[in-house]
Amino acid sequence: MTEHNDTVVDDTPASAQTPKVTETTEPGDASETEATEAQALSGDAQAGDPLDAADAADAADAADAPQDDHADSDEQGADPSASPRRRSTKVADLEREGEVAADFLETLLDIADLDGDIDVDVDGDRAAVSIVDSDEGRVPRRLVGQDGKVLEALQELTRLAVQSATGERSRLMLDVAGHRAERRSHLVELAHTVIEQVKASGEQAALEPMTAFERKVVHDEVLAAGLTSESDGVEPRRFVVILPA
Repeated sequence: MTEHNDTVVDDTPASAQTPKVTETTEPGDASETEATEAQALSGDAQAGDPLDAADAADAADAADAPQDDHADSDEQGADPSASPRRRSTKVADLEREGEVAADFLETLLDIADLDGDIDVDVDGDRAAVSIVDSDEGRVPRRLVGQDGKVLEALQELTRLAVQSATGERSRLMLDVAGHRAERRSHLVELAHTVIEQVKASGEQAALEPMTAFERKVVHDEVLAAGLTSESDGVEPRRFVVILPA
């Protein structure tokens, strides 16, 4: 069913020299802090970006990071300063995540006797897994649920399965029947419309409540348009406010 489509010469006398302690940090070794779905995407936050703690965390992944997500949201690519070998290792790790997730989801679909094939890919710095319609039938849309709530829960469950198998926290992005792709497209159009309204009126505008992944999509579009945005409210009614220049 599954288609896993660095010598410095010191002239100072030895007795006068003071021992030195040198710390060496290699690019890409900074650890991330990830606690919740809204914090799953911290690496994508850019300097000066007014994202709050929750959305800044979502921008690793979220953008997810989608981005979940944050997110989950929801999505910046691999660190260009990293060596080719390091990048290659990272991609291999993400591919491994995808395969583990695909096996888990395939088993889940079999147990529930549900149709669907599994597509696996690497999107920037995260694994991307999708459950798509198969030759046997369509993926039940109930796996998405109202406002994508079932999808979010299934994504978190899949991340936990991957973490259990690899020992590493996963930030993979799961999609079902193209729901996230369609939602992203809608949000991009919405963001562009509101951005133009804010530019014309010079007044800020608030959008509807969104998930961390969805807010990340909007923040990215606002930043690309030369404006700023911030998040307000409390989950699950957290929303994006677009500010005039």
